[in-house]
Amino acid sequence: MRTHWNIMVVDDEEVMRESLAAWLREDGYTVDTSVSGKDAIDKAASKEYAIYFIDLKMPGGVDGIETMMEIKRLQTDASIIIVTAYATVDTAITAMKEGAQEYIVKPCNPEEISILVSRIIKIKNLQRENVILRKKLSRQYSFYDIISKSPKMMEIFNLVKEVSSLRSTVLIQGESGTGKELIARAIHFSGDRASKPFIGVSCAALTESLLESELFGHEKGSFTGASAQKKGKFEIAHGGTLFLDEIGDISGKLQINLLRVLQERNFYRVGGTDQIDVDVRVITATNKNLADAVKNGSFRDDLFYRLNVITIQLPPLRERREDIPLLVNNFIDRLAPEIGKEISEISEGGLKLLLNYNWPGNVRELENAVERAIVTCKTKILTEDDFGFLNHHTERNEFSLPPNMTLDELENRAITSTLQSTHGNIKEAASILGVDRSTLYDRIKKYNLPRN
Repeated sequence: MRTHWNIMVVDDEEVMRESLAAWLREDGYTVDTSVSGKDAIDKAASKEYAIYFIDLKMPGGVDGIETMMEIKRLQTDASIIIVTAYATVDTAITAMKEGAQEYIVKPCNPEEISILVSRIIKIKNLQRENVILRKKLSRQYSFYDIISKSPKMMEIFNLVKEVSSLRSTVLIQGESGTGKELIARAIHFSGDRASKPFIGVSCAALTESLLESELFGHEKGSFTGASAQKKGKFEIAHGGTLFLDEIGDISGKLQINLLRVLQERNFYRVGGTDQIDVDVRVITATNKNLADAVKNGSFRDDLFYRLNVITIQLPPLRERREDIPLLVNNFIDRLAPEIGKEISEISEGGLKLLLNYNWPGNVRELENAVERAIVTCKTKILTEDDFGFLNHHTERNEFSLPPNMTLDELENRAITSTLQSTHGNIKEAASILGVDRSTLYDRIKKYNLPRN
């Protein structure tokens, strides 16, 4: 059978080298030969080979093991077969330890060579098909670098498309690590402002005075250390989008300033007297409940209504577990080459463990977990052992059981605790309690319980 995979035979003995190459060519493979380790390394630097047959003992200062190690550095996916007439247990162990896939002894049997190469090529074809399939799936379920096939996320993607070219402010709410900035970027880059700046600011990372200067800029001499005029993020983002992360953490003074910009579309630099007009679309994000912040007086209601024109509520990862396999494979494909590891997949047991974990840190925690597992993994497949650092027990709110408690009181406590632990998610709470949703709704109504 014809194949596009290239093979190289490295041997200083002409008879052995040309015989082996001839057998492989008869099977339909494209074969090159090298008379020394140095020659093979030079050729490997400019052309990719799927399989290398390398003689263990060669003159010229570069033996088979050294040749193999250098070729593996150049082509990590290459399969190395060490060939020798001097077989010993020690040389076999050394060869396999350093990365050889097979170890064969001269004189070589043409039929065994054919079977060996056919088996290796079949595995490589399967691996390539797997990579292609995963890339197709990734593209199919990818939306501006957001990977998902969750129905909830599909609704969000559709909403993003609808609002992307509007000027209206957008409030993105969700737990830490759910991808709020990715959604903000998707809104910007799928709309008519895509060619203009996208500027992000973390409102929680700066003090009030620094954040005010960061947003609105300042004039020279307006405060100690202001040695020159500086443009603020609003000015820099003119024509584009300003993304304000953790908006729930800004002070009352900055809330007033931000409200004015949203209403008037202009502002003054700190210490300045010149009015600056801007055309900026503002997208904000928070992991706090701004409606509750308005009720307790820590957030202005008029600013909240300005920001809350379009609201996007991102679900936590535990509510879209069907995305975990897609995300894990995407992280492996991206992170393993960056780290320098030949890891291409996760075992069934490892994936099951990740599916059962509650992910309080959401997608960000999952990515960090996969990266850590890749760094410490000793094989080419991630397994459950590589994720031993995770706490596999889902956190639950504990409650004490006072004496003389009635069955109704006990049921009330159990439902309240479960609703709190699931943040009001009825489907998840019903699953934990072992009842259907209609039964849980009846109990919530019976005991007049809050949803979260």
